[in-house]
Amino acid sequence: MLASSGGTGEVYDGMMEEISKDEKLFEEALDLIIRLQSDPTNSIARELVHRWRARGPDHEAAWAEVVEIHGMSGKVLDDRRKAERPKGAPSRRAIVAGGLAGVAVLGAGALYGPNMLLRLRADHMTSTAEVRRITLPDGTVVTLGPDTAIRAEFMPSLRRIELLAGMAFVEVASDATRPFHAAVDNLTSMALAATFDVSKDAGFVTVSVQAGVVEVAAPESPLVHGDRLADGEWLTFDERTRSSERGKRETNQIAAWRDGMIVAERDTISSVVAKVARWQPGRVVIADPSFGARRISGVFDLHDPTAALEAVIHPYGGKVRQLSSWLTIISPI
Repeated sequence: MLASSGGTGEVYDGMMEEISKDEKLFEEALDLIIRLQSDPTNSIARELVHRWRARGPDHEAAWAEVVEIHGMSGKVLDDRRKAERPKGAPSRRAIVAGGLAGVAVLGAGALYGPNMLLRLRADHMTSTAEVRRITLPDGTVVTLGPDTAIRAEFMPSLRRIELLAGMAFVEVASDATRPFHAAVDNLTSMALAATFDVSKDAGFVTVSVQAGVVEVAAPESPLVHGDRLADGEWLTFDERTRSSERGKRETNQIAAWRDGMIVAERDTISSVVAKVARWQPGRVVIADPSFGARRISGVFDLHDPTAALEAVIHPYGGKVRQLSSWLTIISPI
């Protein structure tokens, strides 16, 4: 159950852990190397790396560790192009390399929560396993899930939040003259008075309505003219294909993460893993993107995130390997 922390947020008992200095440095180094790989000619990115490494021997050691692991990803990608693949269980190093190769494909933000770049943009953020309720200037209450970041914009004619990462349950304060907007990348949800959940996980944006009416729209997609969702209805938007799926579930299942559960209904493994990973310290990556694209349904208990991850991939025979306190790799074998 959730425990109140008197205005500073709600956290699971016993689940909040101090992220070690080594873990923070590892995450920062991994962010930097992915950023550099995405644009190797970017002089600003190179200067950021230079300054970060110069901050001390601990930073340099973290950088060396990430470079050693990440440097193997090219070989793994090359090996996948070969028709013949060696048989036998993959080595620990190959699994790590495959996972980091997957990160390079998916992008740094696909599976991870708020990082150092989000801190510059966000007005409100949470950390691993933290659930926090905040009240916005108009009286709207937003419950932030773990590793979540939002920014808010309020004007006489506008009230709007942008979900930068994570998940949020929105209880919109009624205002017939000023619709409330919740934006996630190119998808916007609009309501005059409603309660709904919105999440961004592994390239998928999902809006689920608990009560009221919410209109969702996205340019350059079948949603360009908008679509309405009512009580119990949900819509998932694939940011890569610009396509969407709709469905309906019991309203008490919407935003069940507030009570320590994830409810999936033919969701991709990657999106469910991304949700569960917000309750587990460190990073969780999927070594094979095609494995992450498989569909899964079920209810998963967040009080034991590792067991939840294992339950997500169990139907397909996948494996969860915790290589360190800050890196978990999920692979199909």
